[in-house]
Amino acid sequence: MMAEKRGLGRGLSALLGDVEETNLATGTGEAASVREIPIELIHANPDQPRTQFAPAEIDELAESIRGKGVLQPILVRPDPGAAGGFQIVAGERRWRASQKAGLRVMPALIRELDDRQVLEIAVIENVQRANLNPMEEAAAYQQLVDRFGHTQDEVAQSVGKSRSHVANTLRLMNLPASVRELVLEGKLTAGHARAILSADDPARLAQEIVARGLSVRDAEALVRKPAPGGKAKSKPTKDTDTLALESDLSDVLGLEVEVVDRGGVGELRIKYATLEQLDELCRRLTTRG
Repeated sequence: MMAEKRGLGRGLSALLGDVEETNLATGTGEAASVREIPIELIHANPDQPRTQFAPAEIDELAESIRGKGVLQPILVRPDPGAAGGFQIVAGERRWRASQKAGLRVMPALIRELDDRQVLEIAVIENVQRANLNPMEEAAAYQQLVDRFGHTQDEVAQSVGKSRSHVANTLRLMNLPASVRELVLEGKLTAGHARAILSADDPARLAQEIVARGLSVRDAEALVRKPAPGGKAKSKPTKDTDTLALESDLSDVLGLEVEVVDRGGVGELRIKYATLEQLDELCRRLTTRG
């Protein structure tokens, strides 16, 4: 039996009805609730986390739809802002490609969902299936926090990610707007952005990183480099990604974890304070399933 996904991860599969495994022509099971909806009645979700849609990807998907049709229905809800219309919950790329392919109707599953569920499902679909840009992911998590009062732990449970991943992603929202835009455009990676988060002038450093094509390690060195007439910053013992990994492992094991990396070779140190903690650690490491 396959393990269930955390949070709404499995719930998304249930809402979509696992339609990729269902023969839509049979009219049985979940497929029976699939409707052909006029494409002009379907509207995009204004809170969709993804803001960047690569034209080449849409063109490729449109070509596939012309030849094979829409193989998996999109998920919609009655549009709260347009009577008789439907708002996309999951599947905006398919909708955009279907328009480009010239379709007049497309298959859709209709569900009654509130705003919180819509946002959570949209985040899940993009994070698990379409690899959101780190800045889009951060903004989506921030929406869950600001609009629905989620804690970072609750966000992590909802989207099936670790708390440390959510926390580190949310930190990107502290960057200046100009730097966030560079991440959104793909000119800076999340690693670059985290490296300059605590710098005195991250906007200037971001421009220099882009102009010189610096790696993340180069960016970290640039942050430590002293300004003219200033003192060099002390070299951090670990980069931000290693610290995030330590935090993630600590959450899983319930003990302090230290990663000692030396160019790809190193040690993983797990610290315990009592024999009971050691016994529990051994149980976790030796228990299968």
